[in-house]
Amino acid sequence: MQRMKTMLAGLLTACAAFSQQVPAEYDQVLKALGKSGDFKDNVLKVNIPRNDLKVTIDGIATPTPFGFGGWLAMTKGTGGMDVMMGDLVLLEDEVNPILSALLDNGLEVTAIHNHFFFESPRIFYMHVHGHGKAADLARMAKPALDLIGRGSPQHQSTVTGGGSAVNAGPLDTAKIASIAGHPGEQNGPVYKITIGRDDLKLREMGAVINARMGLNTWAAFFGSDTNAQIAGDVAMLEHEVTPVLKALRANGLNVVAIHHHMTGTQPTVYFLHYWGTGPAEKLATGFKAALNGLGKGKRTKTSMAH
Repeated sequence: MQRMKTMLAGLLTACAAFSQQVPAEYDQVLKALGKSGDFKDNVLKVNIPRNDLKVTIDGIATPTPFGFGGWLAMTKGTGGMDVMMGDLVLLEDEVNPILSALLDNGLEVTAIHNHFFFESPRIFYMHVHGHGKAADLARMAKPALDLIGRGSPQHQSTVTGGGSAVNAGPLDTAKIASIAGHPGEQNGPVYKITIGRDDLKLREMGAVINARMGLNTWAAFFGSDTNAQIAGDVAMLEHEVTPVLKALRANGLNVVAIHHHMTGTQPTVYFLHYWGTGPAEKLATGFKAALNGLGKGKRTKTSMAH
């Protein structure tokens, strides 16, 4: 018994040495967020596990630690300010409300993507970034975190007209082109506008990467003037990501993914996929707002490298 007590005491001492005491300001962050966490290697890790989900992957029941534990992390940067990064585990109905909550409170979203195939329910991962005082970052993050697990399990559209079927035509393509400020092409029942990013002067291995090579922003329209769908992709420099995200969400369009299509390019280009339903004029206006977001935002040395 005495030997067991000695071993237990040694184990507790080792664990205490491995996990640093949480500094007071970070302890306040945990309390403000209502979450647990730990402090190691000068990093506060806030745990946001999706214990509320019962996930199967290809029919196999899979525990939360396998890949459904969201988190936020904070560490000291320059000037006494904290850098915050994180990865939130979300159901598809949660993605856009939480995206809006983060953007509205001054945080950035740097990626939205999947980690698995054949999972049920369908799960997306949202990467978060922020810079500021720890207490302020907690305040900015809390409205979004409070939405996790609070959505309806049944899909509900977040844009006008999403509850009814979309029928082909008539679609006033001239009006769509006028609103967008760019002409498009008709391909069967779909009207598509494609806009190159020749302003980036992108090259890879000496080759010019143009719109035909995939360096473009586009919008595809299908349906009628009163009830249509839009889907598209926006090619952006890093400083354009947040303005475009805000423009899309302000106009009721859903952001589906943020990722790369190319590697090794200079400058780095991000691609954002979006989708929405509603009156064609409203959708075209949302697309135009996203186009207006290009060229905006704070340029960094990286984004100016071209």
